Amino acid sequence: MRLVIALLLAATSFPATAQTTTASQAPAPAPDGPVRGFTGADLFGLSIASDPQISPDGRTIVYVRRSGDVMIDRMVSSLWLIDVASGRQSPFATQGSSPRWSPDGTRVAYVATDGDRAQLFVRWIATGASARVTSLPGDPNALAWSPDGKRLAYIATVAGEGMKLGNAPPKPEGAKWAEPLEVIDRVNYRADGPGYIKPGYDHVFVVGADGGAARQLTFGRFDDGGPLSWTPDGQTIVFAAIRGAGAEREVMNSDVIALDANTGAMRTLTTRDGPDMGPRVSPDGSRIAWLGFDDMRRSNENNELYVGDRDAGAPRSVTAALDRSIEDAQWAGDGRSLIASYDDHGQRRVARIGMDGRTALLADNMWGGGLDRPYTGGDFSVSRGGVVAYTGGDASAPADVWVISGGKPRRLTDLNAVMRSAKALAPVRKLTVKAPDGRAIDAWIATPPNRVEGQRVPLILEIHGGPHTAYGPGFATDVQLYAAAGYAVVWANPRGSTSYGEEFANLIDKNYPSADYDDLIAAVDAAIADGTADPNNLFVTGGSGGGVLTAWIVGKTNRFKAAATQKPVINWISEALTMDNTMFTSRYWFRKLPWEDPMSYWARSPLSLVGNVKTPTLVVVGSEDYRTPVSESEQYYAALQIAGVPTALVKVPGASHGGIAARPSQAAGKASAIIAWFDRYRKRVATPLQ
Repeated sequence: MRLVIALLLAATSFPATAQTTTASQAPAPAPDGPVRGFTGADLFGLSIASDPQISPDGRTIVYVRRSGDVMIDRMVSSLWLIDVASGRQSPFATQGSSPRWSPDGTRVAYVATDGDRAQLFVRWIATGASARVTSLPGDPNALAWSPDGKRLAYIATVAGEGMKLGNAPPKPEGAKWAEPLEVIDRVNYRADGPGYIKPGYDHVFVVGADGGAARQLTFGRFDDGGPLSWTPDGQTIVFAAIRGAGAEREVMNSDVIALDANTGAMRTLTTRDGPDMGPRVSPDGSRIAWLGFDDMRRSNENNELYVGDRDAGAPRSVTAALDRSIEDAQWAGDGRSLIASYDDHGQRRVARIGMDGRTALLADNMWGGGLDRPYTGGDFSVSRGGVVAYTGGDASAPADVWVISGGKPRRLTDLNAVMRSAKALAPVRKLTVKAPDGRAIDAWIATPPNRVEGQRVPLILEIHGGPHTAYGPGFATDVQLYAAAGYAVVWANPRGSTSYGEEFANLIDKNYPSADYDDLIAAVDAAIADGTADPNNLFVTGGSGGGVLTAWIVGKTNRFKAAATQKPVINWISEALTMDNTMFTSRYWFRKLPWEDPMSYWARSPLSLVGNVKTPTLVVVGSEDYRTPVSESEQYYAALQIAGVPTALVKVPGASHGGIAARPSQAAGKASAIIAWFDRYRKRVATPLQ
């Protein structure tokens, strides 16, 4: 599929010092042989592993493999089996997701498309036969087998009726009229990705594992969420949801709920002010573990791992002393400890956590999730005997499947071996950075594959979003494409980043952007000081929170030759009133509502600094972004035009905030547009070596 990007070039003329190159204006000729450099076309050849589910006996793994399909311009998901002992792989399903083993290991339930909708399927391992067990209008998710293997619980959307006001006149037979009016009365009326929310809510269902009619167990104007966890006797399903009066105006105040699998009766097990989520019943049913925190109305809190009795009573945190946010936790097979994942210094780890809070590291190379930027991520599962399957990797390739058995991690797949052997990839190394206040800042730098030691090259500062997230030393297509174009790339975890503890993350609470700017500039200075970066060829880009900081940086300094702000927030007042999670920004990032204290919002808005901007700045956004809406980017583009700053607006058609790089052609096209913009202002004569 051909990429179409709406590129609105500025009427402002480019300065005479700009070095416009033919390469940035005309398509390169087709190569007549193999290309060693990483190119946009290589995105279609990548594969990435996710959601590895190990069988109860620990002998087999079923996982999701996402691979590029050049004909439909998408990453498509298929399911594969791995024999743990030998590493031998075999195809399981040509398309599918969310695989889950039956308790006896004889079957796998999974979700796959059948016609226009996703449905729930079960496949028998011994025979390879499969059967569809649902006929649903709503896509199933959060699959969970009952302990006896006879039932499957899942979450699905139940359509509802929207609010109605008035009536149109009678429509003549055969007439072609406009679509009827849409009346919106929900607090959260749209979501990034799905778009405008259709009337209806997510609820818990149970269906026989051999098929038959599904039974809805929960009801009401509430969204119920997974994961779902059965008690060993098969009588109760435990889940989390925000329910009760005023639920729509709560942002994160979910509770753990026990649901009778036969009658649908519910008991709320937790009631504090703050989220309780992701409950897991212990193998013997005597305890429940879950994630949560006390909501202090700060912009960041660590998820702590709690353990309570069978009714979540007498809860206690077993990770308070760890001072890291737990991403996921599952009971080890013996029920005496939990296996958990968390980020530490820009790297996701897998560890065993005892009931006394003692932590034993199992693996420090968990990786996975996206492809375009080096965010932390990854998935894992645990067998009945305690064998752990997880996705792991490094900067050389997207995530593969690994297993931890006998206390040692072992790699089972090498999905991108051909790409790695055929391509000259940018090497990645740690960069020592110290902030002006003396704090150590983690940073990494990638250099062009053909760079000669000691040669200074143009530098791109790549800034992560969130801002409460973390980058790490992982594979990223944007980084590889920038490096292949001759740029070094530096990325850092400035204050506000996760994986360094609550104190570090909350240094920017109610004060973002602020000193995180200094941390990022310190990373640039470190890249110059170590002889890599050409100080006269500096560039900056970032997405979401990184887009905010990009726009903030060019309002504070003219050091950078050009910038590309991607899906930024430009005006905190307009963002707070147009983003998809309506209540979030004003509740957690500011002390007062926009109309109560507008100047506090304005003081932290990059739009307030636009009068200072001299740096040529590209603005990039997905056309269906509802997190940092398109209007934010358009405001900044218009302001730059009015101010006479060289600019252009790039829109990625059909792309959401989280999906701006979901289509391979658009991911490649976006990176190419940024490189072309930087090439306009890049000095071709390098600074003499020092």
